[in-house]
Amino acid sequence: MSEATTKLMTSDELFALPPSKRVDRWLFRGELRESKVTKRNPHHSGAVSSITALLIVWLKQLPKPRGKVYSCEAYFRLRKDPETNVGIDVALATPAQAAAVKKKSCFVDGAPVMAVEVLSPNDKQKDISDAIEEYLDCGVKQVWIVDTVAETVTVYRADAEPVMYTRSQELLGGADLPGFRCPVAEIFE
Repeated sequence: MSEATTKLMTSDELFALPPSKRVDRWLFRGELRESKVTKRNPHHSGAVSSITALLIVWLKQLPKPRGKVYSCEAYFRLRKDPETNVGIDVALATPAQAAAVKKKSCFVDGAPVMAVEVLSPNDKQKDISDAIEEYLDCGVKQVWIVDTVAETVTVYRADAEPVMYTRSQELLGGADLPGFRCPVAEIFE
C-alpha cells in the first residue's frame, strides 16, 4: 500500500491561480493554505495604518540605504524549498530586498527584518502559531502580533522569550530596529 503524496506548490503556481474575493491563499512549506476572507474592521485597518506610518517616520531618519516598509498583505517568499509565501500585514524589507522588487513582482523575496500581523476575528490559534514559528525559522528578526481588542503588541524574537507590551508601555525596536520607539497607545489611537 502506498501513501498518498501531496504535490507541493510553487509561488508561480500560487500566483497563477484565479483571483478569489472569498478566499485568502498562501503557501506554507509548499502546501496551499486557504482561509475565508474577513472584512477588516476599522480597528484592524487603523492599527495597520498606524504601525506603517510609525515605521516609515522612523525609517526616514536612518541613513540610506534604508529598506522599505510594506503593508496591506504584501507577499514575501520566506523560504524556497519547499516554498513559503505569505501576505504580511506590515513588514520591513532590507535595502537589498526593496531594490530587487521589480514593477511586475508579485512578492518580495526573502524574510523581512520584521513582520507584523494584526489579529482578525477569523484567525485560528494554530495558524498564528505556525506563522510565528515559520517567520522566525526563516530569519525574520521580530514578529509583532497585534491584538486590537486587548490593545497589546506581543513581540517574538528567535533568541528571546516573547514580550507583551500593553497600551501604557513603550515599544522599543532593539538592535533590529535601532532607535525605533513608540508608545503602544499610538498604535490604537
